[in-house]
Amino acid sequence: MAFLELKNVSKGYGAGPQRREVLSNVNLAVEEGDFVAIVGFSGSGKSTLVSLIAGLIEPDIGEVSVNGAKIDGPGPDRGLVFQSYSLMPWLTVYENVALAVDAVFAKESRAERDARTRRYIEMVGLSHALDRRPAELSGGMRQRVSVARALAMSPQILLLDEPLSALDALTRAKLQDEIQEIWRSEKKTVLLITNDVDEALLLADRIIPLNPGPRATLGPSFVVDIRRPRDRSAVNSDEAFKALRAKITDYLMGVGDRHVGEGDGLKPPALTPAAQLPDAYVKAAHSPISKNFVEFSEIAKVFATPKGPLTVVDGFNFKMSKGEFVSLIGHSGCGKSTVLSMAAGLQDVSSGVIVLDGREVGAAGPDRAVVFQAPSLMPWLTARENVALGVDRVYPRASASERNEVVEYYLSRVGLADSMDRSASEMSNGMRQRAGIARAFALSPKLLLLDEPFGMLDSLTRWDLQDVLMDVWKRTQVTAICVTHDVDEAILLADKVVMMTNGPNARIGHVMQVDLPRPRSRKDLLEHPDYYRYRQTLLDFLEAYEGGADPEPGRLAALAGAAEDEAA
Repeated sequence: MAFLELKNVSKGYGAGPQRREVLSNVNLAVEEGDFVAIVGFSGSGKSTLVSLIAGLIEPDIGEVSVNGAKIDGPGPDRGLVFQSYSLMPWLTVYENVALAVDAVFAKESRAERDARTRRYIEMVGLSHALDRRPAELSGGMRQRVSVARALAMSPQILLLDEPLSALDALTRAKLQDEIQEIWRSEKKTVLLITNDVDEALLLADRIIPLNPGPRATLGPSFVVDIRRPRDRSAVNSDEAFKALRAKITDYLMGVGDRHVGEGDGLKPPALTPAAQLPDAYVKAAHSPISKNFVEFSEIAKVFATPKGPLTVVDGFNFKMSKGEFVSLIGHSGCGKSTVLSMAAGLQDVSSGVIVLDGREVGAAGPDRAVVFQAPSLMPWLTARENVALGVDRVYPRASASERNEVVEYYLSRVGLADSMDRSASEMSNGMRQRAGIARAFALSPKLLLLDEPFGMLDSLTRWDLQDVLMDVWKRTQVTAICVTHDVDEAILLADKVVMMTNGPNARIGHVMQVDLPRPRSRKDLLEHPDYYRYRQTLLDFLEAYEGGADPEPGRLAALAGAAEDEAA
């Protein structure tokens, strides 16, 4: 008998014609001490599945049991950590954890409960913050409190419902390492819900896809036979890791092609066949300058703070040719988005100069289009109307039919040909971001600026929109800079990857030339013999700067040599 077992479980919501079947005939068996990752996408039913196991909801059909006993409600034998931190804002770190300990271990003495509380706070590295309240903590620290609180209840099963997805890459990596160590030392049974394949490979014994709904079911079980402890940089050169990563990714992409992946019941928009660029766009995009089309010269950004001036970016120097695609990567606080904001004219340059197409960049203008992480559409307007807002301004001499041609061309290119007249409020996040990409390209910008444009989306939607972006960029060859924390995204999109050192006083650490054939697909990338070497260079750079301070000169020299080898 399995320790955790789901037998023929189905769950739906609503009644009559409005009823939506979320899970259908789900069967799962987890042995005691196992670490299992359920990998799925937005709207696939992952949260419904974990809520059933936690006892927060009941199945319509089937049974969920732990150690042979049917679950009939929530209990301390199942510790739950959500994506959102769910802490009491008026209580300190100690008080938030003690609240759970006092409820579960009421029969223990005060001294025993105090020792238990302090033990788990120390385990997650927060002994120094016992008396702080959640508002005084970073996102990563708040999630550490949630983990400590769950563990302090001594649960038989630890349920992790996308606990790290809202965190920056560096904090996420550190907490992944902590979860690995806690699992090793506590020997808990762990069920992790995630949409990150790499996270699942790093942590789990088994990975099981949850196929998108409605009527979602579990897919095949992939055994992760990679020696522990697992280091995210070391596994990059492990052939078993590469093969399993490619196998799982290929399966998920195939599932995505066969199902509605955006979780809103809307038919996923399909890309339209290639068409000639509109004449109005071609005329607006013309420039006689090709080399040094974009120049960053000794760029610095200084912010005033109560403790005095803070130099976030210092001495940023870089030149781009027309039509070049550059990824900008680095840890949180390294100034990536600050550089992008200065190029967009949304923030003043403290010193230095940015030149675009022979002219110094000043205030924001339509010659620089920006796509942000959150889709910034007018919710009461249709996709067509949102894109037309900019087009009408950028093409004042074009006829109404010419402007409409530009709008329809780019909405079609991003797969919204059948949804042009749907209001933004009726669209999923993925569809809204498609419209945002169409609007940016339709402006005929000289420089396209992308600030983690897919950071809020699940993996399947993110992969899909990366393909959309590459397809449209291939046809326009617009000069582009994309800020990202995703190593794979940086390589997939770019001709060059610019790696930034930590802030304050952040600068360019290395520039890596990506000589991979275009057009690129994720599947082809995973199979290319050079891909994992590029990936290793980026991972080594990011790992060198994980400590917050600059690495030693010897390590920097080694990184520089690796980057030169990749370029060669």
